[in-house]
Amino acid sequence: MAQPSLRPPTMADVARRAGVSHQTVSRVLGDHPNVRDDTRAKVLNAIGELGYRRNSSARALVTRRTRNLGVIASNSTLYGPASTLFALEEAARAEGYLVSTVSLRKLTVKTLSEALDRLIEGGVDGLLTVAPQQSAAAALTELSTPFPVVTVGSGSGAGVPGVSVDQHLGARLATGHLLDAGHRRVWHVAGPEDWQEAQDRADGWRAALEGAGIEPPEPLSGDWSPLSGYRAGQELVGRAGRELTAVFVANDQMALGVLRALREAGLRTPHDVAVVGFDDVPEAEFFAPPLTTVRQDFTAVGRRSITLLLDQIEGREPAAPPRIVIEPHLIVRTSTSPPRSP
Repeated sequence: MAQPSLRPPTMADVARRAGVSHQTVSRVLGDHPNVRDDTRAKVLNAIGELGYRRNSSARALVTRRTRNLGVIASNSTLYGPASTLFALEEAARAEGYLVSTVSLRKLTVKTLSEALDRLIEGGVDGLLTVAPQQSAAAALTELSTPFPVVTVGSGSGAGVPGVSVDQHLGARLATGHLLDAGHRRVWHVAGPEDWQEAQDRADGWRAALEGAGIEPPEPLSGDWSPLSGYRAGQELVGRAGRELTAVFVANDQMALGVLRALREAGLRTPHDVAVVGFDDVPEAEFFAPPLTTVRQDFTAVGRRSITLLLDQIEGREPAAPPRIVIEPHLIVRTSTSPPRSP
């Protein structure tokens, strides 16, 4: 049995074990086509026996690439941003890249600049920003970066390539579903005013009602939490009275709070009030009743974002326009039905 080494194995050690040159080992590691199959097998066997791991710092000196992507994210504990981060990391790994993430509680020019400095110091080939607040666009336009940038989500800076889900369409699908069921007045519990996604969903809801010749009622606002949805639900019951037959809620967590407020007021869902959410969180199908909602394809967002960034890093012609929009889908469950009879 080989004795433990005091230092990690090097490429030269692999070459000696395989009986080949240092250059041949380099070609095998670089997946060069001009290497005989039996020679490649010897090198790979030696790598396995020695437990050799390629030195990424040395590789970066040669290729000027770190194969590391930076991500700056805000509000990453919420379902949407967290799901987006996971999708980005998964897509990056599939392309042979690692991801370094800096999470920010609040995104300003100052915090964005500080996060950018940390990523530059650590060495990254490109940057993705997951920052859905409207302030993110303004902050991005005030910064210059030494590498390509892609925005992920609705908060995109002017002239910056990005990928997002069509929030406006998702809201129209949700509202249209309720209108098609026969509801003539659809109320809305919106997300925070400084979130672009919340504004896009409110605009889509409003457009669907106006397209049907219905004057939109004044929306209520929440902060994405079940508690804010609960409070909005209580206010809706008092404000709308018998006119309350349908509600489009800007995310599933707030919809959970709305459902509880309706239940406590003696209103049944969907028999008295139909409810639609947004996001399709994993728990949505286990709500009581299972929630009709709008599903966002975070896997597609991650894959397309990474592709868009790598197109720039590797000098490829983009396979898609600089702004890529992913279509959402309505998932119909039992929290919606036609309105009750008068």
